[in-house]
Amino acid sequence: MDVVVVGGGIAGLTAGRRLQEAGRSVVVLEARDRVGGRTLNDTIAGVTVEVGGQWVGPTQDHVNALIEELGLERYATHDEGDGLVELAEGKVKRFRGDTPPLSPLALADLFQAQRALDKLVATVDRAEPWATPDAAALDATTFASWLDRRVHTDQARMFHEIAAAAVFAAEPDTMSLLHWLTYIAAGNGLERVLGTQGGAQQDRVVGGTWRISERLAEELGDTVILSAPARRITWGDDGVTVETDAGTYEADRAIVAVPPNLAGRIDYEPALPVRRDQLTQQLPHGQVIKVMVAYDEPWWRAEGLNGQAASAVGPVGITFDNTVPGHDPGILVGFYEGNHALYWGEKTPTARRQAFVDCLVRWFGPKAASPIDYVERDWTAEAWTRGCYGAHFPTGAWTRFGPALRQPVGPIHWAGTETATTWMGYLDGAVESADRAVTEILA
Repeated sequence: MDVVVVGGGIAGLTAGRRLQEAGRSVVVLEARDRVGGRTLNDTIAGVTVEVGGQWVGPTQDHVNALIEELGLERYATHDEGDGLVELAEGKVKRFRGDTPPLSPLALADLFQAQRALDKLVATVDRAEPWATPDAAALDATTFASWLDRRVHTDQARMFHEIAAAAVFAAEPDTMSLLHWLTYIAAGNGLERVLGTQGGAQQDRVVGGTWRISERLAEELGDTVILSAPARRITWGDDGVTVETDAGTYEADRAIVAVPPNLAGRIDYEPALPVRRDQLTQQLPHGQVIKVMVAYDEPWWRAEGLNGQAASAVGPVGITFDNTVPGHDPGILVGFYEGNHALYWGEKTPTARRQAFVDCLVRWFGPKAASPIDYVERDWTAEAWTRGCYGAHFPTGAWTRFGPALRQPVGPIHWAGTETATTWMGYLDGAVESADRAVTEILA
């Protein structure tokens, strides 16, 4: 066999498809009993929704091209009406546009800090962040400590903390400033990363994003082996041997297309080089529980609201209108993120549902008190994920271990959205990483 791919998410499945198209023999090994990785469909009030990654947007050229190749269609996220923001409990404000309703002093503070961040983002070497000017100093600084120095008002600080949770599902003190800058650079700027219309949350896939993996797996057929977690990879000049619960597979080369934290749990013989091994120990995932409630109809639209809310209070930090066109129920999706996800992950689903509804009542009013259905997914508790949305780099990780992120080790190549240089952490990054790993092998 030419190539064995470890991981049946979008990155691994795309790699398998590209290799087959190039005439190579391949097998794709997936630990779960399903494909899709961090994408997954479920139902609420009889409607199919995504309880994993769900959005695509402009400049995400790799995933948008794949969607078209597979014959899938997109539709726009509902974005008409006013948004809501809660900066202190009980103080909810409506606003329209991209400017949050902060005090004049806080807005000035917010914009001066963002200008400073934008200037730093422009200096980032996306392919080699460790080569960015002043990389060592940037990597030694947490995003939180930078905010301590540069942001002077509570409201502006709250906005940056909401953004960090929404993007990373982690707290600002857990990641280096260099990682924040690199991630935002990979997404073509904070406005695009956070935005709906024109941004990363602009579009959804008809039938749910899991259909991307479903279509890929259908094309690959028997090439995809489920319930086959890779336990051991033996590698050398003569190729690789991957031992799984479903059997042993030999090939000339391997693509490991799982997140770094899971790649580090595989036993390698011989052991991986120190820098690569240390890398996998350094990159934690964020913590997120995705929750949804359904109502008979999307009643907030009649009140001039777009379903989007952001809160510095929590425990749910942000919401979107997740109503699916052509279906009656109105659906709101929200996220427990970072410390809130850690705390509420130890509670019962009933408690999480009630806490979410309590948030919605504070923001949207009493009509939110009586949903007809609820669904959730705790990605931190997923055995073959262990967190979302993706890995983040703490202080020192990029400059010490970054060069090992994509560097092949003998016949082993690395893929997965964390290894992307554009839209790292997104579906687009997963597809880009697969294309890059396949190019390495074909070369």
